[in-house]
Amino acid sequence: MTKIRDCNLMTVYESLFSAFGPQLWWPATGPEEMIIGALLTQNTNWKNVEKALSNLRRNNLLSFPYIIKTPLSQLEKMIKPAGYFRQKSQRLKALAETIVATGGLDSLDLLTTIELREWFLRQSGIGPETADSILLYAFKRPVFVIDAYTLRVCKRHNWLNDKDDYRKAQKFFIRKLPLKVNIFNEFHALLVQIGKNFCRTKKPLCQECPLEPFL
Repeated sequence: MTKIRDCNLMTVYESLFSAFGPQLWWPATGPEEMIIGALLTQNTNWKNVEKALSNLRRNNLLSFPYIIKTPLSQLEKMIKPAGYFRQKSQRLKALAETIVATGGLDSLDLLTTIELREWFLRQSGIGPETADSILLYAFKRPVFVIDAYTLRVCKRHNWLNDKDDYRKAQKFFIRKLPLKVNIFNEFHALLVQIGKNFCRTKKPLCQECPLEPFL
C-alpha cells in the first residue's frame, strides 16, 4: 500500500506559479463560451476545440439562444473539428434549451454551489469534471477541478493513494488550500501544464520538473 506523504499544497502552488506564471484560464470571452467549450473539450484536445469555437464565433453562434435556433445539421458542421460532433451538437442544443428555459445563467447563479453542481450533473453528457469546470470558471465558485493530469501528479508524488478517486482528490485540495476561486483556477491550470509537459504517462521528465523537489 502506498505510504501517503504530507505536503504543503500552497508551497507546491507557489513553486508552479513561479515556474509558469499565470495561465489565464479559462480562455473564453464569457460564461456562455466557457460552458460551450467545456462540452466540446470532452474526448479531444483544446486545439480542436479552438477550431470549433472559431467556427461558432464566425457564425455568431456563441450564444445559447442562437444555438437553439440553429438547425442541428449546421451546428454539427460548425463543431466537427472537436470530434463526436453529432453527439456533442445534440447535447449542446439540449443544454442551451434547458438553460434558457430555466431562466438563463443569472437564474442558475442564484442556486447554492451544491444545488448548481447537482443541476449540471443532471444534464446529458455532463460528468463531475465538466460540471466542476463550469462552476469554477463560469460561475466563479470555489470548486477544485480534478482531471487525469492532477490525479497522475498527486499519485506519483504519493499525496494520494493509487485507488483514490475524483471525490477524494477534490477533498484533498479543498482541505489543504484557502477556499479562493483564483487559487483553485490557477492551480488546476498549472497542474495541467505539469501533466502535459513533465509528468507524462510514459517517460516522465522528473529531473526537469518544477515539482522534482517534492518527490
